[in-house]
Amino acid sequence: MKNLKEILYGTLIGNIIVLVVILSCVYGLIFLVRKYNNPFLDSSSAISDTTDSEEQNCNIVGIELHGDIYTYLPEHEEGDTSFNQDTVESQNITWAIKNANEDPEIKAILVEVDSVGGSPVAGEEISIAIKNSAKPVIGLIRESGDSAAYLAVSSADKIFASKYSDVGGIGVTMSYLNNVEKNKQEGYTYEKLSAGKFKDSGNVDLPLTKEEKDLFMRDINIIYENFIKEISANRNIPIEKVRSFADGSTVLGEKAKELNLIDEIGGLPEVEKYLEGIIGEKPEICW
Repeated sequence: MKNLKEILYGTLIGNIIVLVVILSCVYGLIFLVRKYNNPFLDSSSAISDTTDSEEQNCNIVGIELHGDIYTYLPEHEEGDTSFNQDTVESQNITWAIKNANEDPEIKAILVEVDSVGGSPVAGEEISIAIKNSAKPVIGLIRESGDSAAYLAVSSADKIFASKYSDVGGIGVTMSYLNNVEKNKQEGYTYEKLSAGKFKDSGNVDLPLTKEEKDLFMRDINIIYENFIKEISANRNIPIEKVRSFADGSTVLGEKAKELNLIDEIGGLPEVEKYLEGIIGEKPEICW
């Protein structure tokens, strides 16, 4: 029969084990709650408690318009190497502009452009969103602001660019590589099965007829004329002057300023100084 001392000792050990189990469960629960509320929090990376307060203190929203512009991008697997990561969706840019306008803490919007263009529809959507913004929108062109990307930012209240920046590219292209001769050499024959005279137009495996080319050029010229009209209206440049340099080429920053395609030569420091002047306080940009 166990003596009293052994019984007490056994009880103490049992209580300690129970306490350790309870504490482990409590700490495990706390960890799960924190993990649920902040999925980025793990043992190797902690988010500072000051992050939220820093975001609350910002008074300028920075929006990056980088890469090829599309209206939207299809779903793709993470890590898909065939997918071009250097892209931007106009639906995301317009959403960010709308969101900034609804935030009472935001005084202005900065759109940073580094893009050689993309879809004219996407460029137009961004341009309209900028034009309709109730808050000032400043454009900053870095390496490139060409074609649809320039169309997108052309309606900004003020546009800055480096003297080395590529600006403009007012023109339209639908050019493509024709595979017909290559297919002949390799023994391939394209079997056309389509209803509608022009349904297969532009297929890379078929020769382009004069009628088809005329059809495409009709649309290209319409887009081109609309492009010229929008730049004329957005930048307050006489339409014939825009037409005189709208040859599809780009110009460097100082020439772009001379043509009134931009307003100022400068980078982010100059933009921040300008923003401080229009909002009356030090600009704090949230990207």
